[in-house]
Amino acid sequence: MKVLITGSSSGIGLALTKKFLSLGHTVVGFDVNKSPVENENYTHFILSVTDKDLPDIDGVEILVNNAGVQTQTLKDIEVNLVGAINVTEKYAFNKDIKACLMICSASVHNGSEFKEYCASKGGLCTYAKNVALRLKDYGAVCNSLSPGGVITPMNDHILESEVLYEAVKREALLNKWATAEEIAEFAYFMTVVNKSMTGQDIVVDNGEMLKANFIW
Repeated sequence: MKVLITGSSSGIGLALTKKFLSLGHTVVGFDVNKSPVENENYTHFILSVTDKDLPDIDGVEILVNNAGVQTQTLKDIEVNLVGAINVTEKYAFNKDIKACLMICSASVHNGSEFKEYCASKGGLCTYAKNVALRLKDYGAVCNSLSPGGVITPMNDHILESEVLYEAVKREALLNKWATAEEIAEFAYFMTVVNKSMTGQDIVVDNGEMLKANFIW
């Protein structure tokens, strides 16, 4: 299948790109940076998802909106939400589409992030439901995937600090963070294997939402 992935050069986006390519799919990647991927089935565009003149790409079957930033400014909303809308409205609504996925955040459910980032991902989660309502006419699904802590370059400042990393791990029942490759596995299932779930948000957070201390 023909897959379009935004934010494809690092972290979850890079893991997604490698996953789809390893299983024989054709992948188109968008990122503001160059890609380390060299594969005959991969085409890379250096651009911002907020660009007004996105390239014409026909026959997108799977769209994964993964591009995201965390700047503690309104740029979070511009890229994470407005950029995803920009890309989705251009590529998702075509006769070949089968699935659309928004990479959101566990902060959608608990608000435990910077305010602009929370707002951007919360809006994206709701937008996924709106897209699901409209993609039904194409027989396609749209869902969102909300990871908790993930081992990616964006979180290096935490991962490189033993004190910080131990502290954040204690916030999860399983005392760990997910790898980008684990998130890619969930994303693959939700876009390729899944044919019946739509308009839903799946939380993969190692138990962060469930963490509770019972006092008797």
